[in-house]
Amino acid sequence: MERIIIFDTTLRDGEQSAGAALHPEEKLEIAQQLDKLGVDVIEAGFPFSSPGELASVKRIAQVVRRPIIAGLAYAQPQAVDAAWEAVKEAARPRIHVFLSSSDIHLSFQLKKSREEILDLSQSMVARAKGYLEDVEYSPMDATRTDPQFLFRLLEVAITAGATTLNIPDTVGYTSPAEFCALIDAIRQNVRNIDKVVLSVHCHNYLGLAVANSLEVLNHGVRQVECTINGIGERAGNASLEEIVMAVKTRRDLFNFSTNIDTSQ
Repeated sequence: MERIIIFDTTLRDGEQSAGAALHPEEKLEIAQQLDKLGVDVIEAGFPFSSPGELASVKRIAQVVRRPIIAGLAYAQPQAVDAAWEAVKEAARPRIHVFLSSSDIHLSFQLKKSREEILDLSQSMVARAKGYLEDVEYSPMDATRTDPQFLFRLLEVAITAGATTLNIPDTVGYTSPAEFCALIDAIRQNVRNIDKVVLSVHCHNYLGLAVANSLEVLNHGVRQVECTINGIGERAGNASLEEIVMAVKTRRDLFNFSTNIDTSQ
């Protein structure tokens, strides 16, 4: 069976839950337990957000050695540099670059053109690639992005050196059938898509984050981003334990394995 990569963002997206705040030692303790659990990637934080966050991610990178340790970064030079500073001592470091892609985000959030987004994506993925091999790229609000523009963005990211492409349902807008159709279209229309790991990151506004994450496994997705108990910014994320146990319990539907020690 093919193995699904479990990417845990409890320490980044989870900590953005309303009222959530973790001290550095608490974040390290959780990271160590995620390591015992067997997660493949720990997104340890958003280093550019504050000096304390950078130091916390750096400490996790120094101590937790088996999993990939990822730092999230806006598509801007200072954020990419901060992410590298935070994860560079990890045994297996990753920089995760993200940038909005939907027209509604471009118009009202970033006030940038599509061409500017293409240029930023290329340059910031390339900047991260200059530091390390493992680079993830996320076009934020991908499920509300014009598909033809999304295909161009993903091709640019691959050419610039991305090794994982993550497709976020940032506002929990899509349904399982729609999401599978989008993943199929990406695989059919993006050149060199077979050279990267395809990932998803689903939010739970309509209660579909787990369903969306599971259904696309049979359409070529091999990394799922999730959190413990589904906690996370706004309406929360896909639940790690529900995804893992669905895959384990329903092998007739999902002929995959994970590295998770379910006794933990």
